[in-house]
Amino acid sequence: MMQSQTAIQHDKPLLSPRAPAGEEARVDAVFSAVKQRLGFIPDALRIYSFSPTLLENFVGNISYFNSGERIAPRLMAMIRYLVSWESKCTFCIDMNEGMLTHMGLEPDDIRAARNNPELAPVSAREKILLNIALKSVNAPENVSDQDIQAAKSHGWTERDIFDAVVQATGNRALSSILRTFNIESQGAFA
Repeated sequence: MMQSQTAIQHDKPLLSPRAPAGEEARVDAVFSAVKQRLGFIPDALRIYSFSPTLLENFVGNISYFNSGERIAPRLMAMIRYLVSWESKCTFCIDMNEGMLTHMGLEPDDIRAARNNPELAPVSAREKILLNIALKSVNAPENVSDQDIQAAKSHGWTERDIFDAVVQATGNRALSSILRTFNIESQGAFA
């Protein structure tokens, strides 16, 4: 039987991200575009400096999910926020809560959903997709045909369902990366 381990506390990030020799311009180009859009470079992106290809893919995914082309950015941010809360990723919680408040939601309304996703400030239709996304990271084997059919009956396509699950599981992975390397808040690399 495996014993639980006590979490190790770190004062600073465990890695110091830097672009591989000869690929600095490639990383700088991505960071320049991000800074132009956001006004800063999130430390969650800085860790990807080690791999320009993964950095480009990650930023491309963010752009896709935040485009609103298929699913409203508010719902995508709420998915990330609740997955981050469950993953205990301070960086992601703060980043997504900031995005949601910037979208006009009240912090108390956002936080109410932490322990009860039914209180999430999204439409009833969106809650169906939110619940599938959350289930996909907590108990993926429990996502059922009934869940899928309920989403479809509310106008969601199979692609929408897939996107919501990819957003949730991708955020769970990012949360694990950030927690692994002790990137708990913006300014970790200052």
